[in-house]
Amino acid sequence: MRLEEYVAYDATGLGVLVKAGHVSPAELARLAREACARVNLKINAVIEFYDDAETVAGVDGGVFQGVPFLRKDIGASERGRLQERGSRLFIGYRPATESYFFQRARGGGLRTLGRTATPELGVASVTESVLNGITRNPWNLELSPGGSSGGAAAAVAAGIVPIAHGGDGGGSIRIPATFTNLVGLNPSRGRISGGPNGQDASFGLSRNFVLCRSVRDMAAALDVFSATFPGDPFAIRQADRPYVEELKRSTQKLRIGVALTKWGDWNIDRDVLRAVSRLAEILKSMGHDVWEMVPPCSAADYVEVLLGLKFIDVPGLETAAATLGRTIGPDTLEPVNLAAYLAGKDRPLSDAGKMFELIRKLRVDIAEATATFDLLLTPVMPMVSMPHGLYSPSNDSYSVRSWVEMDAATCMYLIAFNITGQPSVSLPVFQSEQGLPIGVHIVSRFGDEATLVRISRDLEEALPWASRRPPVFAGNPE
Repeated sequence: MRLEEYVAYDATGLGVLVKAGHVSPAELARLAREACARVNLKINAVIEFYDDAETVAGVDGGVFQGVPFLRKDIGASERGRLQERGSRLFIGYRPATESYFFQRARGGGLRTLGRTATPELGVASVTESVLNGITRNPWNLELSPGGSSGGAAAAVAAGIVPIAHGGDGGGSIRIPATFTNLVGLNPSRGRISGGPNGQDASFGLSRNFVLCRSVRDMAAALDVFSATFPGDPFAIRQADRPYVEELKRSTQKLRIGVALTKWGDWNIDRDVLRAVSRLAEILKSMGHDVWEMVPPCSAADYVEVLLGLKFIDVPGLETAAATLGRTIGPDTLEPVNLAAYLAGKDRPLSDAGKMFELIRKLRVDIAEATATFDLLLTPVMPMVSMPHGLYSPSNDSYSVRSWVEMDAATCMYLIAFNITGQPSVSLPVFQSEQGLPIGVHIVSRFGDEATLVRISRDLEEALPWASRRPPVFAGNPE
């Protein structure tokens, strides 16, 4: 197989070729390494390609047999592999725990070949850090691929691998998906286990999953990773049938709420608003009922929740510093994270109780405002992409509050559904006047990924995006 052929396949397609004996896992790993060598110096997405990548063990069988995969450098862990979380505080850290996520990845046939960049501690909507530098968007190197799964998204968009691990605690899968023309699903709370040592990440707001190019890869990945394990704190009903079977089932008439106004303090860019409005009309033409909805919750409440989450992580950072023999300070943490740590040391325990009460209130507010809809249609982000440096944790011009207020202003359509636990997906259905990707955000009821799979398939058929390629792409002539 030539590189130009490799980059043309999604993960499901490569798995079919491996099972048929047309290509070997080792050959796919070699092609992924070649793709990385061709484009990674431009985008800085992959921070480590394993020396033993061509011999990484996997499980024969599974829909993704032999398919190259990359791990985001925070969240689900591989035992014994570096996991530095984009931070100088964690340089050289190798977890002793193998996550259930990567156990399931191997069981599905995926071969994990390396790790991708993330902002320090995964806190930003861009991917840049003092430790690893700036990760660039293959569609425009002057713009960010988003964060915090920006390295994963840039690697998939540029053709290094067809699918990669991501994590989403407030938009960190869906933001990179919209900025890089990918499919980015954030599953229901409890759908994907965070165990054995991260079952309750961010108190239920964070979930691990993948970034990919096709809806069928999204559906197949749900089948691979959906499982419950002992110790999981959230109970969820398992699917009635494999998600790939939903691709063959018809979509019933749905009542859809569409957001055409800003939910935070950031105005919606014209191209983004046009994309949401156009998709609403397309959904109407498919026979669905579409109604405009009002903002379901208070942006001010969201700011206070984010502040509480930033302040509450003090014990975890102190434990890590003690374990690694380091001191928390400007040499180990970037300015925004250091400021949050220092402020958090002085916060009373009662503030945590206030934060949990606000999370409860937001869940009720959002549920009551959206209860009559089967699906919600919103922007992913109010803008198309962001220039480097605008939202970097190393930018010392931000206070902790001003940083969080910017997060609230830009990510309000996303964090709301981390709080409720509902599944949602960014689909790369449109482009801006400048040719940059625009994803549109679709949210379903809690536990109902099946409807998301079906409506995503409908939109992929109506508005195919697979042929669009960024200027920086491993399959382009050198």
